Amino acid sequence: MSATATIVLIIVVLLVLAAIVLGVRATRRRRLQQTFGPEYDRVVADTGNRTEAERELLERTKRHAQLELTPLSAESRAKYSAAWEEVQIRFVDDPKEAAETADELVTRLIAERGYPTGDYDERLADLSVEHAATLEHYRAAHEITARSKNDETETEDLRQALVHYRSLFADLLGEEPVRSTTPAPRPATEDTPGTGATTRVVHDTENTSTESGVARPRPDATSR
Repeated sequence: MSATATIVLIIVVLLVLAAIVLGVRATRRRRLQQTFGPEYDRVVADTGNRTEAERELLERTKRHAQLELTPLSAESRAKYSAAWEEVQIRFVDDPKEAAETADELVTRLIAERGYPTGDYDERLADLSVEHAATLEHYRAAHEITARSKNDETETEDLRQALVHYRSLFADLLGEEPVRSTTPAPRPATEDTPGTGATTRVVHDTENTSTESGVARPRPDATSR
């Protein structure tokens, strides 16, 4: 074989190898993007390097594969659904306490599913493999709850925290925790003449709507 033919052959082999490497990387990238969704872009932005970000996401996948995750029994799902309904009802009278209880309830559910809960950042990393779609909700809720401990939140912030917590909670639970929405808080009441009974009167201007099953608090409820 002539020297020219040898050089051409080497070039062809190198091109084939390069194509294979690029193909493998592209396949791996698509798989990571499908698995992590918006979390993929977040990690790329945080690291500033796509290769480093993909290396981190692959490490998360390997660590996740070593976890002994367990599905919830029907009894456990019913227990958590009932607990979540109590949180929503509690929100009507004490939004701050309800948000803090929701945070604790979500943490217990995470632990029962088999995820470590010691370190918050590691918890996020482990959850991102199967629950990336609702992870931003968890981050937002956790941040609001942290601010509420310093009295830096309004009642509406706390209501949004419950909406965010509910997204991850339902994802981990495998179903919506409460099938029907929590009743709206009681507005002003009027006495029914001659009976001494108190009747709830909904006026034309009253807004009784709820968002994601979270009732708005009573008018005198404040974040503490």
